[in-house]
Amino acid sequence: MFQIDPMSRVPVYEQLMEQVERFISMDVLTPGSQIPSVRQVSVQNSMNPRTTLKAYTELDARGLIQAVPGKGYFVCADAKEKLREKGRKKMQDLQALITELVLAGISRAEIEGCIQAALAAAEKEGKQQ
Repeated sequence: MFQIDPMSRVPVYEQLMEQVERFISMDVLTPGSQIPSVRQVSVQNSMNPRTTLKAYTELDARGLIQAVPGKGYFVCADAKEKLREKGRKKMQDLQALITELVLAGISRAEIEGCIQAALAAAEKEGKQQ
């Protein structure tokens, strides 16, 4: 389920967290569904179980998954909404970046073109998954 790139500069636990968040956003992991166990992820990706546990613990702290003793980890009912809120907060950063680009002399057409290209790429990726 998860694909970890050991050569990436992004730490393995962050790669795992990003993939869980993406799967929740794309409804691959739905509220109440169980995610792969720490042992299963660690064996499949040849990684230390502590690394997997670190990712799962952080996702639990963010309220995206929940540990059920003796049963494993499950997606929280409101996980998708929490990810939407995270996205909305990033919109503030995007607005600041656009302001910075305009002040740097980047034209509205260039900015809009970039936004359209990013949206098209995101839609294409969503359809592939």
